[in-house]
Amino acid sequence: MRTEIKNLSESKIEILFEVPWEQVLPYLDSAASKLSENLKVAGFRSGKIPREIVEKEIGEGKVLNNGVELLIKEKYPKFVIENKLEVISQPRIEILKLVPGNPLSFKIQAEVLPQIKLPDFRKIASQCRKKEASVSVSEKEVENTLNQLQKSRAEFKIQKRGAKKGDFLEIEYQSPQIENNKLYKDSFFLGKGKFIPGFEENLEGMKENEEKEFSLKKDVFKVKVKKIQEVKFPELNNEFAKKLGNFENLDELKKSIKEGIKKEKEAKEIQRKRTEILEKISSEAKIDVPESLVSFEAEDMINDLKERVRENLKITFEKYLSQIKKTEKDLKKSFFEKAKEKVKNFLILREIGKRENIEVKDEEVESAINDFLANFPDTKKAKELDINRLKDYYKGVLYNEKIFKKLENYVTNNPNNN
Repeated sequence: MRTEIKNLSESKIEILFEVPWEQVLPYLDSAASKLSENLKVAGFRSGKIPREIVEKEIGEGKVLNNGVELLIKEKYPKFVIENKLEVISQPRIEILKLVPGNPLSFKIQAEVLPQIKLPDFRKIASQCRKKEASVSVSEKEVENTLNQLQKSRAEFKIQKRGAKKGDFLEIEYQSPQIENNKLYKDSFFLGKGKFIPGFEENLEGMKENEEKEFSLKKDVFKVKVKKIQEVKFPELNNEFAKKLGNFENLDELKKSIKEGIKKEKEAKEIQRKRTEILEKISSEAKIDVPESLVSFEAEDMINDLKERVRENLKITFEKYLSQIKKTEKDLKKSFFEKAKEKVKNFLILREIGKRENIEVKDEEVESAINDFLANFPDTKKAKELDINRLKDYYKGVLYNEKIFKKLENYVTNNPNNN
């Protein structure tokens, strides 16, 4: 068999195959044997009918086409493996010559992972800003978080009296001057200044199901109070801290909050540094990003959006598209540049990993999966998870983590980066 590879572009190849006829014959025999399983010919058992008779019964062309299909299914993958080709798309097959007794010739086009021309990524990483020695957390940040915890555990009690500042209200309102008198629904703490000046003052004293019309500047509002709730916030003391978890007193809770904020800031700083390094490498890297990978990534982004719409908005994707006045095709097109950027970054990290000899061991993947499953809230659903997909996911996560840590070392170890 004679073969020849042509590079049609950085990410597309064409392989020419020429197979001597004598090498084609065994595949024709196999095809005839398979096709004869559904034939009934006097004197022969199904599956054991000679090829010449099968060709007479169902046509020489059908046997020929099936035989060639079997040959390509075997020869092409073997060629890809032997030549270490990183194929990323379904092959496009074209038969060039198929005449009994003559060499069979065909060509296959496919996308492959492109050659990646990276800049000096070690130097780029070393020139990125070094992480600050320490991350500070102010008392104000701790107090804000503490107040949020306090609000999240507030008690609400429905009231029939008139509304007053601090109550939690649910209202309906509309105005001829706003979107053609469209009816709005809202809920808020009265007196916090959420609306235009004067609006909330007009609600004070109103009772449940009471309606009121008033003017502010040139706008006329019609408001109906649907519900009034008095809000009682728990006192920030040692008892409050104990109810939240394993804290002896309020000071321990504040210390835990401070540590949590610090870790969050440190994680953001790590992500900032990694993004900075990757963006600088990407801006200088030269890659012919394969369209098939971009299309696949954009499709994956669409599927992720569908899942979030279903889980968070509780509506069908069709209704969501109707609300935003776009088609699925429009969305996929809008995702194209982001998808292209993600694919490019994936290829860059993969190439850096190869050059830095990054490896992820099976036991590392297993450990990560076990940690994930140990903290998975639903035991029943955990058993339904696709373990192979989890393995692929965590292998990718650990691989990228090792690459970024390698790049971060170049930042840390640069004596001029202070």
